[in-house]
Parts: sequence; C-alpha cells; structure tokens
Amino acid sequence: MYKKNIPFNAVNDDDFKQYCEALGRFGPKWKPPSQYMLREKMLLQEVERTKDLMKPHELERVETGCSIMTDAWTDKKRRRIMNLCVHCKLGTAFLESKEASTDAHTILYIFNYVVECIEKIGAENVVQVVKDNASNNMGAKEMLKGKWPKIFWSSCATHTLNLMVEAIGKLKQFGPTIIKAKQMTIFLYAHHKTLSLMRSFMKKRDTVRPGVTRFASAFITLQSLVSKKKELRAMVCSDEWEACKHTKTVKGKAANTTIMSRGFWKNVSLCIKVFEPLVKVLRLADGDGPSMASMYGELISAKREIKVAVENSEKHYLVITNAMNTKMSGRLDSPLHMAAYILNPKYSYADPSIFTDVEVVAALMEVMETFYYDDDIKQNKVFNIDFTKFKKKEGMFGKVAALKAMENNNFDAADWWPTLQHMAIRILNLTTSSSGCERNWSTFEMVTLRLLTISQI
Repeated sequence: MYKKNIPFNAVNDDDFKQYCEALGRFGPKWKPPSQYMLREKMLLQEVERTKDLMKPHELERVETGCSIMTDAWTDKKRRRIMNLCVHCKLGTAFLESKEASTDAHTILYIFNYVVECIEKIGAENVVQVVKDNASNNMGAKEMLKGKWPKIFWSSCATHTLNLMVEAIGKLKQFGPTIIKAKQMTIFLYAHHKTLSLMRSFMKKRDTVRPGVTRFASAFITLQSLVSKKKELRAMVCSDEWEACKHTKTVKGKAANTTIMSRGFWKNVSLCIKVFEPLVKVLRLADGDGPSMASMYGELISAKREIKVAVENSEKHYLVITNAMNTKMSGRLDSPLHMAAYILNPKYSYADPSIFTDVEVVAALMEVMETFYYDDDIKQNKVFNIDFTKFKKKEGMFGKVAALKAMENNNFDAADWWPTLQHMAIRILNLTTSSSGCERNWSTFEMVTLRLLTISQI
C-alpha cells in the first residue's frame, strides 16, 4: 500500500476484505492474473457484471420514468467533457461521456446531444431533461418541445438555489456579517502561529468545514463559529494571542474586534436562522433521491420559517422573499414543480386551500395537457374523475392506511399513490437537479488523474 500509494481507507472497503479472504483460501501457491487478463478478459467480465447491476435501473425507468441529466465540465488537461447521467427512483446512473473540446456548445449542439441521449433510453421512458440555466440550454429547451412535446425541460434546482442564497447573502442585513466572518477565518488560517493557537483552544477542531456547495460550506462555518464562540473569545484574551506578532497587524486587530463584538455574534445568529431553511432545501435538491414531490412545498415552508426568524418584520421579510422569488421565477415555480406540489398529499391534504389556488390548479392542467398530449379522453378522465377523487379523498384515497402513510416522516408520495395515476407516479419520482451528474464525475476525474500521475512518475 505504501509503495503503490493506495489510500489507507481502502482496507475498510468490503471488496478489499473479500479479496484478502480469497487470497487466504488459495494459499501461497496462488498467482496473480497477468496484465492481459486484467485489461481484457477480466475487464470485460466486470463490464458485464456492471450491466447486470444496472438492469433494475433500466426496468425502473420503464415503470416510473426517468430524467436525463447532462453536464459539461473541463478536466485537469483542459479537455471539455460532456457527461450523460440518468436518474430514476433508484438513483442516478452514469450512461456515457464524450469529449467536446473542439465543438462549440451552441443551442443546436446541445439539442442534438440531448436528442441522441433520449433516443438511446427511449422517449417514452423520459419525463424530463434537467440542466443548468445557461442561455444555450434554454434555447435547446424550445427546440426539444417542438420534437417531443411530452417531455419537460427543468432548470437545475441546486444551481438555482445557489444563485438564490448568494443573492440573499449579499443583502445589507447579511453581507457585512458574512464578509467579517470570512476575513476573520482567513486571518486565522493564514498563519501557522494563529492556526496552531486556534486549534489549541478548540481542542484541534477546525472552524471551516466543507458542505455540499460553496454556500453550504459558508453556512456550516457560521454554525461552527457560533458553537466555538466561547473558545474564540478566550483565545483573543490570552497571553499567547497578545504575544503573537500577527495579531498586531491591521487584519489581526480586525479579527480581534470581530470576535469580541456582540453585534457580530447577534448578526451571525440571525444569518443562521435565515439560511438554515434554505440549506435544508439545498440538501434535498442535492440528494440522489426523488425531490420533485417536495421541492416547491419545502420552498414555501422555508419562506414561513424565514418570516419567523426575522420576527415577522415585513421590512426584512419582503426583501428576502423578493430575492427568493426572483431566482425561483421560471425555474423552481414551473408548472411541473407546482403539479408535484398539489399531487403530494403531504401538502395538499394538510392545506386544502391548495386545491382552490388558481395558479397551482392551472399548472396542474398544463402539466396534464403536456403529459397526455393530444389525448383529450385521458385528460378529461385524469382531471375530472381521478383528480376529483383525490381531492375529495374518495375511494382508496380516503382509506385510513393511505392517510396514515402520509403522516410518516419518511413518506414517499409516489409509493402512496394507488395504481390510479400513471402521470402522478412519474412526476413524483423525478429529481430536480443535475448535480449528481456533476458530482460523480468530479470525483472520478480526481481518481483517474491521480493514477495517471503515479504511473508517469
């Protein structure tokens, strides 16, 4: 392991343990496979095994539909790479990757690539395409609507939420506090002496902690600072801090002032209260499970929690919600998001006024018309018969078991539905983000790059 630079945590992997156990069974006469066997026959066997592992995903795509997720990124060799992943109820699976360094990522190029991907999976199995909000992606969206009017195009929720929280973080209520916290932590980590001093007072714990996104990291760091407020104040009042030459600088004095400021800590607490509901939604969006069923409802809940956090002050509340609405508009308040909201009994049964919300009901009708495009009979049955039963809790919708299931914290809106609505099951199983596509391959690139570097050395 030392010689070949294999990470120590490899010993915790189940496959590694099985490998060691198998070696023990074979005994000292066992001979390892040749290079040829590893890169030819055994590699092909592993490919076939991987395909077998993906069969449940393929069946699930047919049963409950799926989302196409594409992501363009640049690797360490400056190659432009396009990834294709497919999300279904069972999670996200990689499908293919292509180098596109010499290609201009025009509207037509993106459209053709998405079409190629949809045809591989089968248009009848694809419910939506999820990409970020770049202008060329929005142009491809209109072209896709012309070719496949039944397929939706959704903006990436993780990307949109990041833009949302960054916009809120720049508001005058929060911006100066976040900047001060950033400057203070940068100073503490910039010098060996101050970093060592901080860790000694905090029992070797850090204040800066990683999160799922850059903003989430900043939020977690603010939480960490508040939890270590007592230790930080003890540090700047210590003889060691006074003796440190770095604390005499302008940045050092500013860090001292920040840590000892009552107003700073009060504002940090407010930042945490306001951003905590948004981080919860961000984690929902960035997860690998279906999130469409909860996205719009959780954003509404986040607004309510933020209103409470600012003590119902309309002056402060409206500024924040206006920033949220600006980023949500056309992205996270699409007809598809609203349809999932009203079709999820967790929200609509808890608040029956949703059934009379003109905007939400109109969104459901628009989605229904798209889903059952050119089929007036099904549109009429779904909206005027099935949806009416759902709204009035008639038939299976009113059964005690069905209503009790809704109260469960781990409630799965798609599983709750009886075999009544093909449309609802497909919508409620959708993801809202393409971040899974990006995250998986960023990790893969670091692994492959490291191996290449070692082999070159």
